Amino acid sequence: LVAWLVLNITKKTPSEGGMDYRVPGAVSNGETVPTHSGMEKEEEEEDKTLERGQWNNKLEYVLSVAGEIVGLGNVWRFPYLCYKNGGGAFFIPYLIFLFACGIPVFLLESALGQYTSQGGVTAWRRICPLFEGIGYASQVIVLLLNFYYIIVLAWALFYLFSSFTIDLPWGSCDHEWNTENCMELQKANSTLNVTSENATSPVIEFWERRVLKISDGIQHLGSLRWELVLCLLLAWIICYFCIWKGVKSTGKVVYFTATFPYLMLIVLLIRGVSLPGASQGILFYLYPDLSRLGDPQVWMDAGTQIFFSYAICLGCLTALGSYNKYHNNCYRDCLALCFLNSGTSFVAGFAIFSILGFMAAEQGVPIAEVAESGPGLAFIAYPRAVVMLPFSPLWACFFFLMVVLLGLDSQFVCVESLVTALVDMYPTIFRKKNRRETLILLVSILSFLVGLVMITEGGMYVFQLFDYYAASGMCLLFVAIFETLCIAWVYGAERFYDNIEDMIGYRPWPIIKYCWLFITPAVCTATFLFSLIKYTPLTYNKKYVYPWWGDTLGWLLALSSMVCIPLWIVYKLSSIKGSLRERLRQLTCPLEDLPSRPGTGQPLPSTRAGLLMLTELESHC
Repeated sequence: LVAWLVLNITKKTPSEGGMDYRVPGAVSNGETVPTHSGMEKEEEEEDKTLERGQWNNKLEYVLSVAGEIVGLGNVWRFPYLCYKNGGGAFFIPYLIFLFACGIPVFLLESALGQYTSQGGVTAWRRICPLFEGIGYASQVIVLLLNFYYIIVLAWALFYLFSSFTIDLPWGSCDHEWNTENCMELQKANSTLNVTSENATSPVIEFWERRVLKISDGIQHLGSLRWELVLCLLLAWIICYFCIWKGVKSTGKVVYFTATFPYLMLIVLLIRGVSLPGASQGILFYLYPDLSRLGDPQVWMDAGTQIFFSYAICLGCLTALGSYNKYHNNCYRDCLALCFLNSGTSFVAGFAIFSILGFMAAEQGVPIAEVAESGPGLAFIAYPRAVVMLPFSPLWACFFFLMVVLLGLDSQFVCVESLVTALVDMYPTIFRKKNRRETLILLVSILSFLVGLVMITEGGMYVFQLFDYYAASGMCLLFVAIFETLCIAWVYGAERFYDNIEDMIGYRPWPIIKYCWLFITPAVCTATFLFSLIKYTPLTYNKKYVYPWWGDTLGWLLALSSMVCIPLWIVYKLSSIKGSLRERLRQLTCPLEDLPSRPGTGQPLPSTRAGLLMLTELESHC
């Protein structure tokens, strides 16, 4: 904030020097424009609507999308799901969902943004006003995601700073936060016969008693953890300056944030596979158990993982695609980025399970006892393994730096998506000098203040509530159903293929069109219904059961996004006059300001209509 104020206060005014005071576009016949005073020129600049902007080059777009989709889920969720759901057999449902849902929806959202040059709300408004609620639903999810996702960065920064020491603080039991039940690994191995059932490891005590100072339940939030407050503030400051100039700053930052984690991952992979016991961990990760394919839960895990890791139904892909040039090959980008994302998840499994195999061999326990998912992997299992390595602080720094960077670009792209949606909804207000930066600042401050509740002593319970409900697979599946129905059946799959062909010069693989029409909505609906049937109330650490009002609050978070779609449909149908048939025809017709063929001003060549368009004479579409 201070840096932003200094930059704007010390910026030289245009009146200094021999500057041309011509108002761009005001005169085109070569007439002389009278010189204005400095104050009048400044007022004109403030009132002028700024251009939307584009990526400087294709690489900036690719790295931005890669930074968004390649995140923490690739490292701490996918490998765990593989081992839990049959090892190599898990790749069968995973690949089926990838080709049936992941790639089709990824292309749909990216192409939609590129075609309309609009953010996550106004893109749907232009395509089909009746389904503008899809955009609002996705932005509600992103807003809730912004509140809690960055908390992981605060934890990771705390661990990163704690790693700059000779002896890692979670490696021994001689600290003030340790209890009498704390038992170091080496001592536990040599005195197994006297180990009590209540014995805990220094890693767990550091996590729960030093970092979180966790309370006994969500009803006891306690006081703020001021060290985490500073880490959260630092995370938001970094996030703000990564995107404060829009794609101009984002496109530069991702050169580092999207590529450096790969270097860290390769370093950790090489170190992991060279350890004793690594082969057993990798075998445990990949060994196929085909009998697990008969369990419906395996298929649901595969489906939700695709939606989580590909950032679909969040409006982020639409926002990033909207800054592309019109003729960018979004289809080729889609395929390359999807395979990059899944490939990263696969390789990350080797890096993680080689370390876990080493740790299991050192402890003499089965790998299943040391395998964790989510924060348990990043802040308990992996730090425990790092303690056993020579030069452990170095490897801890590498790992937590990778976690910070993986989470950082996912976080600031989500904020960029939300801001892009707001600016495109109200361009006359926010597309002015310094107003976009101010909007980002307000969003950051609001999100920081809301996030404070998650870094209290009971904040971990609130964090899990957001993670389990607010951006759950159930919400994403619900949005995906309506996205595919809107594009394929209302706007028209053939028409959208025509739009893509006009942008890239050829038609994508036909199977994607049939996925939009039949396969994707059917698979998403089945998975959504199954997730409702198999719903289990949230617990923490498999022990703490949330009170009834906690689960109720969670369902309100989930419904806050899902209700946007039906409520918007009802609102739009009731806000205009005419018979139901006339209202549907009007609200399912694309707006007239959709892109024209560049250089001609002629509409894009498409006579194909969706399900609700009866004849071409009945509407301009």
